Amino acid sequence: MILKLFFRTPFLIAFSFTKSFFYKMKCFYSSNIKPYNTIKVLLFLYTYIFFNHCQAPKLENPCDSRSNAFRETIALKSLLGDTSNLCGFSLTNPPSLPLKWEAQAYVKAPNTEAGDQFSYSISISGDTIVVGARYEDSNQTTITNGSTASANNSAVLAGAAYVFHRTGSNWEQQAYLKASNIESQDEFGKSVSISGDTIVVGAVGEDSNQTTITNGSTASANNSASNSGAAYVYQRNGTTWTQQAYLKAPNAGDNDEFGDSVSISGDTIVVGALGEDSNQTTITNGTTGSADNSATDAGGVYVFQRTGGNWIQQAYLKAPNSNAFDRFGSSVEISGDTIVVGSPDEDSSLTTIINGATADADNSAVDSGGAYVFQRTGTTWSQQAYLKTPNAESNDKFGSSVSISKDTIVVGAPFEDSNQTTISNGSTASVNNSFLNSGAAYVFHRTGATWVQQAYLKAENTNQGDDFGRSVSIFGDTIVVAARLEDSNQNTITNGTTASADNSISSSGAVYVFQRTGTNWEQQAYLKAPNADPGDQFGFATAISGNTIAVGAYIEGSNQNTITNGSTASSDNSASNAGAAYVFVRK
Repeated sequence: MILKLFFRTPFLIAFSFTKSFFYKMKCFYSSNIKPYNTIKVLLFLYTYIFFNHCQAPKLENPCDSRSNAFRETIALKSLLGDTSNLCGFSLTNPPSLPLKWEAQAYVKAPNTEAGDQFSYSISISGDTIVVGARYEDSNQTTITNGSTASANNSAVLAGAAYVFHRTGSNWEQQAYLKASNIESQDEFGKSVSISGDTIVVGAVGEDSNQTTITNGSTASANNSASNSGAAYVYQRNGTTWTQQAYLKAPNAGDNDEFGDSVSISGDTIVVGALGEDSNQTTITNGTTGSADNSATDAGGVYVFQRTGGNWIQQAYLKAPNSNAFDRFGSSVEISGDTIVVGSPDEDSSLTTIINGATADADNSAVDSGGAYVFQRTGTTWSQQAYLKTPNAESNDKFGSSVSISKDTIVVGAPFEDSNQTTISNGSTASVNNSFLNSGAAYVFHRTGATWVQQAYLKAENTNQGDDFGRSVSIFGDTIVVAARLEDSNQNTITNGTTASADNSISSSGAVYVFQRTGTNWEQQAYLKAPNADPGDQFGFATAISGNTIAVGAYIEGSNQNTITNGSTASSDNSASNAGAAYVFVRK
């Protein structure tokens, strides 16, 4: 009799417990328990009660993942094959720990030398990074696919670009890119951008007077248009890179510096020429550009489109309020059919956004800066918005850096002067001016065709002269903002909302990561180089793709010529201004 009760009691408890269990849990209705699952449920309850000495389970908060109630409900849901939502979680969306940033690699050129300024520019797409070294000195005019690079130094300041690829968590050099018409002082690598298997590299000091595009692997040897500038397109097939095109402006002129900024998205390339001099204030859709030169350094931007393997010019963009010395095109970026262009020396005192094709003609706030948004419909480009800050003032240099990801734009103003150390979510910004050149970044969001300011970003350890906003990058809901002249001696990563208040290593530089939840932004991490040193300017260039950030420190001085996969970096300082790149991942 006792033995019968021993085995029968758990079954009796299970039957009587089932209905009240589900109602008390408030996560299921009894109608969810179908007849063919009854045996499964009873077996589960029998086992649970038997091994708990026939004691009824203690019911706790069913939405507390630490409680027995939560665990019991998840177990029952698995038995029933139920994937419905439980307190914000489901079997297909289990609770997870917050992701954290960590250092993955320290990247150096295989032909590292003092003064090369490796990482003056940097870009990333997926598992591939391209790094520009604008002052590299080799006279090589061919591409080296592989892990080597020329040790020649006979073409002073010719420049080079390096391609690195990740397999698993390890990085290695995949190619060493040189211009096919490379010469001294071309500064090939002043700007770089990558999208998938295509790279574009700018050479602001290139001197040819060519005004057409060359599709293929050649480039002009002419040198009659000093610093007119050029851009070069490279394509990857498998692991092999080749030159696909040599881009020139249709109105190429002396000191236009075509290629000072470049960006690529899919089959579209954008090239800025901050020194272009035309007084045109309209967009030209097509293959031409103005020959006027009456507005010195007004700046222009050129759009190129690829069909098959051939590139053609699609548009020539100008600001509607173009003026001499605005330097429109100092920064550019494209995402899909939208381009954002920075004009850091634009002078208007406007403190609101203009959605549409116009811009303010006022010039009372010298170098306050502006940014312009252009949209493509079919093959036709038009201006969609003119962006200004709510606290615009002279010398803020808003537009020194720009980045776009779909419907969100971030713009840097490295000379903004407020002492604010918090983020303002919304359309306002501080009018304080007590921290000269501390810097700020502004986030704008598009709904339909209308842009509004979404946030005003400041560093948590804001200080005078930090240059926060000198470089910016965005991918999805994550923004990276660098303060290349930040002074802390920290050499580790801080995941969270804080940053070091130390100021003992002048201009070592820092990078701040911001994350959006809904419409609100908050700081997610504060990144420092593991070998932070005075004057390294860590963060001069930044890029993000997915959960990977690439950061350039073009003044870093180690003589290392290999890649270190891991979280360490060389403490050597014998190769001044050699430069280095750092890779961080979010896990």
